[in-house]
Amino acid sequence: MRSRVTTVLAATAVLLGGVMLVPAAYARLSAGEAKTRQESVAAPTPAPPPSPTLAAGKVSVNFRGEFFSWALLDRETDELSGSRNMAATSSTESMLKAWIVADYLRQLGDKEPPASLKKAASLAIRDSNDDAANKVYAAAGGSYRALTNGQPGPVLKAAIKLCGLTDTKPGNVKGYEGWWSFTRMSPRDAVRLGDCIADGTAAGPKWTKWLLAEMSKVRGSTAAKDQKPREGGGRWGIIDGLPESITSQGPVSIKNGWTPLNYDGNWHVNCLAVTEKWSLAVMLRYPQRSGLDYGADVCASVASQLVTPQPGGALKVPQQPIGKL
Repeated sequence: MRSRVTTVLAATAVLLGGVMLVPAAYARLSAGEAKTRQESVAAPTPAPPPSPTLAAGKVSVNFRGEFFSWALLDRETDELSGSRNMAATSSTESMLKAWIVADYLRQLGDKEPPASLKKAASLAIRDSNDDAANKVYAAAGGSYRALTNGQPGPVLKAAIKLCGLTDTKPGNVKGYEGWWSFTRMSPRDAVRLGDCIADGTAAGPKWTKWLLAEMSKVRGSTAAKDQKPREGGGRWGIIDGLPESITSQGPVSIKNGWTPLNYDGNWHVNCLAVTEKWSLAVMLRYPQRSGLDYGADVCASVASQLVTPQPGGALKVPQQPIGKL
């Protein structure tokens, strides 16, 4: 009797042992498989951070003057942002030379210009030479004939039509009607003009690359030695507010305009810059006693505040268009 009970208990123990062993073995096997799976799955490669650019954001400038306005066009999304008064206008001064040259070159189509006019076009951009710009302006169909009816001449009319400008009109300063430098333009039209040049509409397929290259080679500073009666150094402003992380991505094409005008006692300073990604314009009027450097510094400050991400900072989230005057 005792032997039989022992046998049954032993068999039961073996059976129970077998049942108890199965979960333990399965657990060890599952753990091994999980470890194998974990070791074989590579960690995902983190996405590279976005390249620095200019993006819509708040701009704060302690401006001392009559007029301060700016606009930024994101050329990849067509988002337009800027100060609350970005539709207000001021005289273009030499900033318009970029369009004058573009208009002439577009009319050439695939033809080469005479050597003298091609050189004049280059000098009008690189050195902001007035005599060269006047020569190109005349070749494009412009004239200094007073516009008694207040309508734009053929050169300005082409800019309004081709570039979709909504605020641009001939100047209305008495005695200077019809002068291209007194053309009134808003910052939002100026960035549209920059976009129009960069996308090939303004100068046409043959000449766009040439014009943008010339605009990237603007030379000369605000120093007195670079400022002459009929031309002046124009490499300042927005370009000085851009970090190397942006300027290293590709050429920045610029054209500034600047004149101290006696009829209102102000510097009229305009800054325009365009890249593959964006077009930025800043337009100012302020007392002549502040000097040209003041306007150049304001343009640079606006550009630096719109850099995204800020150097050493986190990525800025684009904001609603806000401009603090």
